[in-house]
Amino acid sequence: METDERRGAASAEGFTEVSRGLWVEEPAKRYRMPDAVRTAAVRAVIIAAVTLIQAMIAFLSTLAGSWLAFPMVLSSVASTVVATWGVLDVWVTRQVWNQRNGVVSVPSSTARQLRRERRRARRAARAAARGADQGGARIRRGARPEGGAGAPEAGPQEAGPAGAGAQEAGAATPLRAPASV
Repeated sequence: METDERRGAASAEGFTEVSRGLWVEEPAKRYRMPDAVRTAAVRAVIIAAVTLIQAMIAFLSTLAGSWLAFPMVLSSVASTVVATWGVLDVWVTRQVWNQRNGVVSVPSSTARQLRRERRRARRAARAAARGADQGGARIRRGARPEGGAGAPEAGPQEAGPAGAGAQEAGAATPLRAPASV
C-alpha cells in the first residue's frame, strides 16, 4: 500500500486533484500581549538596540583613538539608564494591565472591585426597568394584602428606612394619611 492510499487519496497512477489549503492555522499557544504592554516592550527593545549600538561605537572609537570616544561613552552610560527604565516600564505596565483587567485573581484586585460595581449597576438598572414595567406596584417581603384580616393602617411603618430609624431613636414621626387613588 502506498502512502497516498493510506491517506485516503488515490495512488499516483489514478491521481485526482486533492484540494489542500496552503497552510493550516493552529491555535496560538500563548495569547497576544495587551496593546499597552506590547507598546512598552517595543519601546524598550528599540532603546536597548540604540544603547548597544552606542556602546559598540564608543568601544571602536576608543580603540581608534578618535575624539568621538568620550562623548559616546557618556551617552552610552545615559542610554543604559534609559534602557533600564524602559525594561522596568514594560514590567510595571504589565502589572497595571493585569490589575485593571482582572487577570490577577486575588481579593485585593482592583478589577474584581470594578466588576462588582458594574454588576451592581446592571442589577440596579434591571430593577429600575422592572419597577417601571410594573407601574411601581412592588410587593414587599412580609407585606400583608390591603383590606385583609390584620392589615395595618397607614402608620410609622410605611415611613421607610428613615422613619424606622427615627422611630427607634424615640423621635415622633408624623402619621401620613393613605394616598387615595
